[in-house]
Amino acid sequence: MAAKNISALYNKISGIIESARAGVARSVNTAHVISNWLIGRAIVEENQRGQVKAQYGAKILTAVSGRLTSAYGTGYSVDNLEAFRWFYREYPKLIPAAAARKADGFSISETVSRKSSLAAVPIAGGDWGPGVLHPNISWSMYRCLLKVDNVQRRAFYEIEAKNNSWAVRELERQINSQLYERLALSRDKKGVLDLAKRGQIIQRPIDILKEPVVLEFADLPESERYNETDLERALIGRLQAFLLELGEGFAFVGRQKRLTLDGDHFYPDLVFYHIKLKCYVIIELKVGKLTHGDLGQMLMYVNYYDREVVGPGDNPTTGMMLCTEKNDTVVKYVLDEKNERIFASRYKTCLPSEEKLRAELRRELDTLPPKGN
Repeated sequence: MAAKNISALYNKISGIIESARAGVARSVNTAHVISNWLIGRAIVEENQRGQVKAQYGAKILTAVSGRLTSAYGTGYSVDNLEAFRWFYREYPKLIPAAAARKADGFSISETVSRKSSLAAVPIAGGDWGPGVLHPNISWSMYRCLLKVDNVQRRAFYEIEAKNNSWAVRELERQINSQLYERLALSRDKKGVLDLAKRGQIIQRPIDILKEPVVLEFADLPESERYNETDLERALIGRLQAFLLELGEGFAFVGRQKRLTLDGDHFYPDLVFYHIKLKCYVIIELKVGKLTHGDLGQMLMYVNYYDREVVGPGDNPTTGMMLCTEKNDTVVKYVLDEKNERIFASRYKTCLPSEEKLRAELRRELDTLPPKGN
């Protein structure tokens, strides 16, 4: 009985692999994802049909893994087969049922060049949602996503990976830096739900706010043995990584762009333009605690840009203060409670552990006023 089950499962998985290799109309990544999902589905269905006990199922996977490795090389270890099974369990609707059945109907006895069953699987269009196959999301990215155990968080990262065409390393970095939680701090309950349903929707300046901003890529010490110039130079030297942390829509304009008021010269640290918000974004860097004087200076910069630089079609300028420490009460009284243009965020020069970062986020939440429902 065991030999029959092993042969049946091997033949089914072998057919899927052959079909994936013949899918010339598919990208390699998409064919890989579909193939692994179908293999996981075959393993789950084999276990369910045979009422397989855990130990018995493990023996079957070990035997099948050996045969697949002999036939197709590396990539079909027991651990990988278990990952495929988990992939199917966590993404049961990745492929529409009708297309999956058609793809599953491939017979190894058929001529592969004549039929590639994976071509039956449609690529998502404009109605795509998390949990559904998309060509921008590779198998390596799904492996990253599977490490996110919270369904809402996982959906957010899946949407953002698709929308921003992230590479695997970028996705890993955003997950490890707790991007979802950092964005959630500036949103009400509905906004947090929208993160999981729609990703980061940028409609107002506050939508770009993160708390804290993580600058581990700058390779600066965790202590304050550096100054604002060191920090600015490090960020410019790694501009691509900084733009990834800032988020979608930022375009670099310049650094230390001089503005003159009655003969006095001032130099905002960094100036960006946000394509979606259609506004200039001025970023000031502060090593140490943010003061009312820092906020007053930013207010001057923002007002200057609004009066002297902003052109037709531009929205009012936004200011972002990045500091190692801030007092939200001072911010509120300097800028007033209706402020929607200047924001202050703490920054970190190293990537904290997940436990430490969660603790900091909880502490930050405790300092915020209650939000609406």
